[in-house]
Amino acid sequence: MSDRSRATYALSVLFAINAMNFFDRQIGGALAEPIRKEWALSDSALGALGTAFTLLYAFVGIPLGRLSDRISRKKILGIAVFAWSLLTSISGMARSYGQMFAARLGVGAGEAACAPAATSLIGDLFPPARRARAMSVFMLGLPIGIALSYLVSSFVAHTWGWRAAFLVAGIPGVLCAIAAFFIDEPQRGMMEKPLTPALSPQAGRGSTESREPSPREAGRGWSRRAGPGEGSWRSLLTIPTMWWLVLSGALHNFNMYALGSFLTPLLMRYHGATLRQAGVIAMASYGLAGIPGLLIGGALADRFSVRRKNGRLIVGAFSILISVPLLLFALLTPAHHTLMFVIFAAAGCMAMYVYYSSVYATLHDVVEPALRGTAMAFYFFAMYVLGASFGPLMTGMASDFFTRKAAAAAGATILEPFRGQGLHSAMYLIPVLSALLTLVLFAASGTVAADMEKRDRGGS
Repeated sequence: MSDRSRATYALSVLFAINAMNFFDRQIGGALAEPIRKEWALSDSALGALGTAFTLLYAFVGIPLGRLSDRISRKKILGIAVFAWSLLTSISGMARSYGQMFAARLGVGAGEAACAPAATSLIGDLFPPARRARAMSVFMLGLPIGIALSYLVSSFVAHTWGWRAAFLVAGIPGVLCAIAAFFIDEPQRGMMEKPLTPALSPQAGRGSTESREPSPREAGRGWSRRAGPGEGSWRSLLTIPTMWWLVLSGALHNFNMYALGSFLTPLLMRYHGATLRQAGVIAMASYGLAGIPGLLIGGALADRFSVRRKNGRLIVGAFSILISVPLLLFALLTPAHHTLMFVIFAAAGCMAMYVYYSSVYATLHDVVEPALRGTAMAFYFFAMYVLGASFGPLMTGMASDFFTRKAAAAAGATILEPFRGQGLHSAMYLIPVLSALLTLVLFAASGTVAADMEKRDRGGS
């Protein structure tokens, strides 16, 4: 099998794993309303159920990311996919809110291995000029997995009940786990350019002859200038762009997980959709809309990165800026005007997905190969602890607050008729934070060039 074929197979498997990653994590949001009604939950409790997944995901992610810089990444993926798929099926057997909470914690622990190991593999399978497009293909698992989750889960739940949807979701993960073990693992750093002038017996002291890394050097993340502390995670803290991207990840994940947790309930409560209708609408507006966003975003990010070093982040910043008015127009659409809501929401989500293609590739631009798994884990820790864990919870709390406020204004003591109005008001948090995210990405675009040059000098 040629190198290109091996890379294509690996990327195909990584895409499938990522699709199941987001399929399994999105089931809770797709089936939020029947779960809430069965156990008479508030939106705060419903949001906390989404938070359960993200908390353990974040805390386990850093050690797993560091592990992916040291041992076989395909083995990490194979074991992790099998574990989270099993726990997803177990979620369908929960008989109480507490049991469901515990099961989702386990799913988060398993899925924490996916992004650091997979993106580290991609960094060593594809050269820098093709990396954003490869990352876009990998990240297509996000919208496709989410879209399939909404479609399949709502259909299965409508036909056999919400528990059956969790049981069915675990089956494809076993196949992905087996496929992961057949990935041909590349050497670390093998796709980087020859970086440092090397002295050899044939070269004089002043020679600038360059050399390729030896397999041993490539395996440990050979870079432009080896020196004390190379490969230490502490060096990540000296990269200004890393801090901006960490903040951007927290803001973006807050929004994406708030949407993922409450889009279906919003459609059912505020726009009067059934569970199956809400699943189809969410599939289109939050899931499938991400496909052109990732593909177009990846192509634009690669093209602009050739022209200017901060090109990827400029693309990401403008895309998020465009999403703000689109999301506002979607929320300003009157109740039961579903078509207009879908058009604006889908366009806004498409623009939001560009973030992944531009930012994930930028992380590889500013971090040396030996630390990419750790860098992604650190970035994901912030994304999930500061972003995804707060997104569903705070949106749920805001929904409960506005629900009580609407009920009090109407002089009512029963909250259920006002839950649609309360959740609709809470969702305005998303465009507000997207505006702040735009500023953060523009700030990151101002530091990335210097950080890329620093990486090229070996951190000096």
